[in-house]
Amino acid sequence: MRRYDLDWLRVLVFGLLIFYHVGMFFVPWGWHIKNNVEYSWLRYPMLFLNQWRLPILFVISGMGTYYALNKRTGPQFSMERIKRLFLPLVVGMLIIVPPQVYIEKFSAGQFLGSYFDFWPSKAFIGVYPEGNMSWHHLWFLPYLLLFSLALLPVFLYLRKHPGNRFLLRIKNKVASKYGLFWLIIPLYFFESLLEPFFNITHALIGDWFAIVNYATLFFYGFLLISVKEQFWKTVTEHRRFYLICGIVGFTLFLGLIMTFEDSIWEHFVEAFLKVFNLWSWILALFGYAARYLNKQSKALAYSNEAVYPFYILHQTITIITAYFIMDLPWGLLPKFLILTIATFGGSYIIYETCIRRWRLIRPFFGLKKPK
Repeated sequence: MRRYDLDWLRVLVFGLLIFYHVGMFFVPWGWHIKNNVEYSWLRYPMLFLNQWRLPILFVISGMGTYYALNKRTGPQFSMERIKRLFLPLVVGMLIIVPPQVYIEKFSAGQFLGSYFDFWPSKAFIGVYPEGNMSWHHLWFLPYLLLFSLALLPVFLYLRKHPGNRFLLRIKNKVASKYGLFWLIIPLYFFESLLEPFFNITHALIGDWFAIVNYATLFFYGFLLISVKEQFWKTVTEHRRFYLICGIVGFTLFLGLIMTFEDSIWEHFVEAFLKVFNLWSWILALFGYAARYLNKQSKALAYSNEAVYPFYILHQTITIITAYFIMDLPWGLLPKFLILTIATFGGSYIIYETCIRRWRLIRPFFGLKKPK
């Protein structure tokens, strides 16, 4: 049975990604290009989104893997993952990402020629940031491909043995509103003991904290969907409880990082509040989506297909637009609106005119050929 609430969550979270990347232009954090004025207060709503935005995407992806394996053998699933993840990654690195790298290097005075002086002759020399070849915002695709193939034997075993002791224990834990919080224990150890030594780079090689942390969340998604209606029953019935936990968790987390200096005890408390907060919001979002969004609509059918090309295209459009307004003496609101409208509008136009209706183009953006 298809879960339309998962489709809605996937669409909405990827939509938030566009707003998040627009916000990165204004917030005082490192990004590819920056506005002439940065707004320090913007860090707090950005930090709120940053806590659970990526984790819930990996959980949803793990749930989607469960459904994909129900219709395919192991080899069929592997080939499907390669087609839908690796092929768009290659196309993105060859065509979509180079304009981002060019604008970053050009605006910083590291390259002075035109774009066609840069691409293709210089675009693939060396690895970013020292060189020019990068997957930038498309880093999600190689990580997802790695997790899908590496965990495939485990997923196949769990699918063939739905009554094994491990799944039965998970089902018993999930039956309690508190039992779901047992799953934050591994996340806490990763956050407190691994993260300080391996900063997230999205480079795959050596990115050990991100690999272990996101792979665990991906695995959690498969586990939770494997226990079927028990998970949805728990999060739906206790969605308000998880929402309160999320509000309290983020409030305490924010208060801690704003009040105390870095220390050993502060690090371990911060790590706990971080994983407690992100997991609470994930459970709350699943609960509210199951209650209000588990229904089909034409808007969902369209958005569910369009979201993948939008994800591939959006950051390039954002950065190109941002380059032309970065030094204008305008405030936050007009620039934010221009970037948002340009990103959504540009992605829509390219999707509608160059991707959706062209049978040969669709696979390069992760879409199936129309029946």
